[in-house]
Amino acid sequence: MLKKLLNTALFRVIRRETRRIADSWVLIFTTMIAPVIAFLLIIWLFSDGVVRDLPVAVVDLDNTAFSSRVTRLIDASPVCNVVCRLNSNGEAKQMMDAGKIDAMVVLPADLEREIMNNSTPVVAVYINNTNVVKGGALKSGLYTTLSTISAEVKVQIGMKKGQTPSQAIEKARPVKVNIHLLFNPFGNYAYFLVLGLLPLLAVVFIFLGSVYALGIEFKEGTSGELISLAGNNVAVALTGKMLPYTFLFFMDLMIMNIILIRTLGTPVNGSLFVILISEILLIISYQLLAILFLKLTANLRLSLSLGSAYTMMALTFSGLTFPTMAMPLIAKLFSLVFPYTFWLQIFMSQTLRGEPLSEVVTPFLALIPFIMVGLLAFPGMKRKLAHPKYWFRE
Repeated sequence: MLKKLLNTALFRVIRRETRRIADSWVLIFTTMIAPVIAFLLIIWLFSDGVVRDLPVAVVDLDNTAFSSRVTRLIDASPVCNVVCRLNSNGEAKQMMDAGKIDAMVVLPADLEREIMNNSTPVVAVYINNTNVVKGGALKSGLYTTLSTISAEVKVQIGMKKGQTPSQAIEKARPVKVNIHLLFNPFGNYAYFLVLGLLPLLAVVFIFLGSVYALGIEFKEGTSGELISLAGNNVAVALTGKMLPYTFLFFMDLMIMNIILIRTLGTPVNGSLFVILISEILLIISYQLLAILFLKLTANLRLSLSLGSAYTMMALTFSGLTFPTMAMPLIAKLFSLVFPYTFWLQIFMSQTLRGEPLSEVVTPFLALIPFIMVGLLAFPGMKRKLAHPKYWFRE
C-alpha cells in the first residue's frame, strides 16, 4: 500500500520538487535561511523594546538650585538624555534645526521665586515631531516629569501652610485617575511592531518564494515536464509543487512563534492551536495568490515585482500602525485584499487579548475567498504550464 502510494503522481511531483530544492541555493536560502536571519535582525533592532535616552537641551534662564533640580529630574527620565544646558533659546533652536537634539525645555527666569509665591510659571517645551514615535515618547516623558515636579511643589507648599501630607497630596491631585493599561502594559514597542513585522516578513518570503518556485518553471522551460509528470492534472501538479514549501514555510513560522513567545515574551492568552491553524491557512492563501499572479502574467520577473509591492503594503493597511476604523472608506476596502489583515486579527486576538473563539470566526472565514480565488486560477494555469509559448520567459 505504501509503495503504491509513493508511486502516485502526487508523490512523484513532491519528490521532484524536493530534489529541486536540494539542488538550488536560491530556494534553500529563500525558504530556510533568509526568513530566520530576517527574524533575528528585527528582534535585535527592537531589543530595547522602548525608546530611551533621546537628546534634550534645557534652556535654564533661572539658574537657581530649583532649576538645576528640574534639569536633573528631566535627565533622570528614561526617555530623556539632557545633552546640554544652555542660556539662550536661539542656541537651542540652532541645535534642533541641526538635528542634534529632539526637544528643548525652556525654564523661565524667576521660576523658583514664582513657585515659592504659589504662582503658575510657564515652562515651554519644544519637540521635534517629524518622527512621531520619538515625538510621542518625549511628549509623554516630559509631561510626566514636569507634572510630577509640579505636584511635589504643591505638596510642599501645602505642608508649609499647615496641611498634613495626605491633605497636601489630595489638594495637589484633586482628580485621581486610575489607569489600567491593557494588552501592552509596559508600553513596549516590541509588542507593537515586532508582532506585526515578523509575520509580514514571513508573508513576503512565502509569497515571493512561491512565485519564484513556480515561475522558474516557466523561465527554465520545465513547466511542461511538471504537468506531464502529474499526469496532465493541474491540481496534482500545483499541489505537489507547493506542498514541500508549505512545510518549510510552516517551520519558519514555528521559529517565528518561538521567538515571539519565548524570546519576546508575548503572552498566549487564547488558543495556540487556533494560531497554528491560522498560520497554515495564511501560508496556503499566499501560495494560491502566488499561483494567481503567475497565471495572470506567466512572467517570473513581473510577478516578483508586483508581489513585492502587494505584500509590503499589507502592513500599512492592516490597522496595526494606523487604526482601520479611522481610515477613509477606500482605504478600509483596500485593507480587505490582504490575507495578512485577517490573520493579524486572529493572532492579536489569541495572544495579547485572549478573546473567545467566537471573535476569530469572521477573520477565519475571510481567508476562504483568497483560497477560492487561487483555486479558480488552476484551469488557466494548466494551459500556461503546458503551452510552449509561455516557456523560457524571464
